[in-house]
Amino acid sequence: ASVICCRVSPKQKALVTRLVKAGKGKITLAIGDGANDVGMIQEADIGVGISGVEGMQAVMASDFSIAQFRFLEYLLIVHGHWCYKRIATMICYFFYKNITFGLTVLWYEAHTSFSGQTVYNDWFMSLFNVAFTSLPVLSLGVFEQDVPATICLEFPAIYQQGPTNVFFSWFRILAWMCNGLYGSIIIFLITSTVFQHQAFRQGGEVSGLEELGSIMYTCVIWVVNYQIALATNHFTWIQHVFIWGSICLWYIFLLVYGLITPLYSSTAYHVLVEALAPAPMYWITALFVALICILPYFTFSAYQRTFHPMDHHIIQEVKHLKKDVEDPKMWTEEKAKAVEKASIGFTARVEAKIRRLKEKLHT
Repeated sequence: ASVICCRVSPKQKALVTRLVKAGKGKITLAIGDGANDVGMIQEADIGVGISGVEGMQAVMASDFSIAQFRFLEYLLIVHGHWCYKRIATMICYFFYKNITFGLTVLWYEAHTSFSGQTVYNDWFMSLFNVAFTSLPVLSLGVFEQDVPATICLEFPAIYQQGPTNVFFSWFRILAWMCNGLYGSIIIFLITSTVFQHQAFRQGGEVSGLEELGSIMYTCVIWVVNYQIALATNHFTWIQHVFIWGSICLWYIFLLVYGLITPLYSSTAYHVLVEALAPAPMYWITALFVALICILPYFTFSAYQRTFHPMDHHIIQEVKHLKKDVEDPKMWTEEKAKAVEKASIGFTARVEAKIRRLKEKLHT
């Protein structure tokens, strides 16, 4: 239904917006171009200001600013869909990577009867979210696009993924958390089992806490960065640099940090040069663990795309196979299906009159 208000004051505009929020429990968007719209814009969940001849008061009070009213379609259908998908995936990935990293510490503590000895170097733990996994998340939140802007406008039904909360449901959040739990278990079990009696140095010494911590940390870095690469739909050179550069940055840090005197590097002193890099088992294990950890996500994605594809999956496949060029008739029909007819306006008024007539007949 629609609400039309004529010659109302700025306070009344805000009260109508508040009434819709409280009565319907929906997320509201207010758009205005003048100072009399400021109250309405601030009361709504999302405020959009139009910069025009009536001044900049509405723009300064709004969350988003556009130059003309017609740009609202692009703001909602394109940027609204992209932002929802980016933020939802980014938050779920934050849960995943920190669960994967944090639980490996818990499993080691349980394995050592909670002795209080941490498996990772202090600097390893401090730089995990700051240096080695921060940039890929930022690239996901800024550059991710499941479909191009033109496709969003041609298939506006994709926008419904946001209001229906497809990518940020409890099921999806718990699935990401379970994926992190699975990854942490695999990382700890394989690394602790494989390197329990593995000799690293030329003298035949077996791996100790220094080697085990570095190996587990390497596997975590590989796994979480591989995972975000799988979750990314749209790659740019910046994302490639951030994702694969984060893995390279870990090795550069371990090399440089290990060359510092043991007074500062402690457990990381020469661990890469003398112990890890010369051992083929170290590289094989890191690759094997990474593949095992991302296997469930890869399998689920392949199954979903094959048997239960979502709207953007179908569009991605059509564009990849260039079906829109080879069969333009099919492409036109699919676009027509994506535009749903609205029952607001004349149809809604007719239904209201019929309902009133039925009420009179019953009375």
